[in-house]
Amino acid sequence: MMKLSFSDKMMVTFIYICLIILGFITFYPFWNSAVISFNAGLDTSLGGVTFWPRQFTLDNYEIVFKDKRLINGFIISILRTGIGTVTAILCTAIFAYGMSRKGLIGKKFYMILCVITMYFSGGLIPYFLVIRSLGMMDTFWVMIVPGLISVWNMIIFRTFFLGLPEGLEEAARIDGCTNWGVFFRIVLPLSGPVIATLGLFTAVYHWNDWFTPSIFINDADLLPIQTKLQQILKTNIMREQMSQMSSAAQAAMSRMRNNITTKSLSMATMMVATVPIMLVYPFVQKYFVKGVLIGSLKE
Repeated sequence: MMKLSFSDKMMVTFIYICLIILGFITFYPFWNSAVISFNAGLDTSLGGVTFWPRQFTLDNYEIVFKDKRLINGFIISILRTGIGTVTAILCTAIFAYGMSRKGLIGKKFYMILCVITMYFSGGLIPYFLVIRSLGMMDTFWVMIVPGLISVWNMIIFRTFFLGLPEGLEEAARIDGCTNWGVFFRIVLPLSGPVIATLGLFTAVYHWNDWFTPSIFINDADLLPIQTKLQQILKTNIMREQMSQMSSAAQAAMSRMRNNITTKSLSMATMMVATVPIMLVYPFVQKYFVKGVLIGSLKE
């Protein structure tokens, strides 16, 4: 092992200090939100709750999990993320495979059209009119179909496909494979890193997107958890719950309300909405370096 000089040691020490500070700045807001979600709301309003709950309570989470609307929103988010990610990655990969074929007529023209859409859009009003004319208003598919193709992801897929050895496709065609056979039997199984990386980015987009449902969906049963999290700040969720409960349950809820504020309730809902997607990261972390750099290796 090479022995570091004093100046190198100082530089390494400085880098580690900067990384520690940056890591703390990045992680602390999430940790503090989690602490507030486990702390009594009225006690939190007094201030001073930073690194650990001062009055530990699960009342905030009990309210969240008793609200059927939030649970329904959680299920909608899971369905949207699962279906949206699988269909988007599949459709984008098929499109990218076609764009990577040398014999495609007008390939440069198609690529220019695709790139233009990355920089320019028709605006929200024309987009709204298109969605309405397609009959997708107040449907689950309005959160899926418009995001089936991502030009940026297509370019990354295309770059990866161009880097695959041509001999693989030629051998497959000699064995009688069609274009679909080559794609599903040869190309797609070799695309693990890029699928994992872009799949995660797509899943995070679908999970975190609250704006699309708030514009195109009026049916409360179709709203995902992120949109409902935003609505918590505008409505008194506890009062609405109590109006639907028995007198005994209302009394228990009244006692619970003494320790709950809008802030503590929103933090608990935010934890429920955030932690599931965070748990996905460790399983695809090993693909990040290889997958993210694919677009910069060859074009």
